[in-house]
Amino acid sequence: MATNLTDNELRQVKSCGFFVIKSDQSFLLMKHPHRYDLPKGHMEPGEIEHQTALRELLEETGIQSSDIDIDPNFRFENTYYPKYKRFGGETVKKTLVIFLARLKSDSTKVIPSEHQHFEWCTWNSFQPSRKTSGIDQLLNKVRAHLNAL
Repeated sequence: MATNLTDNELRQVKSCGFFVIKSDQSFLLMKHPHRYDLPKGHMEPGEIEHQTALRELLEETGIQSSDIDIDPNFRFENTYYPKYKRFGGETVKKTLVIFLARLKSDSTKVIPSEHQHFEWCTWNSFQPSRKTSGIDQLLNKVRAHLNAL
């Protein structure tokens, strides 16, 4: 962390989203011009984590809450310290919360709205890169969770 502020003094930012899988265990990634991401976004005042994750999933993919089964036993949390352009390059304490969801039907259509495109990735074909390195911990936790079922 490149600041002299303590965690309690930093601006707190929280994003929530879903790691969505299909019956074949492939998983959904949204494509930005130069990186992949999960369907996720910032919490709005008065929301709880699941509400944020469901709202962002619908906004970014068109997938509705009725299209998924949420795994009640999975929650991933990671905290890191990025510089935020929207706050003038200020370093913030960002917490990312990801839930696990399975599509009820593999024929559910994904309609990207905030991203150029999307991709269903398989565990064997997806190769994390520097642009996706933050996803490594999540992938490991999801894989271990699915293997334990």
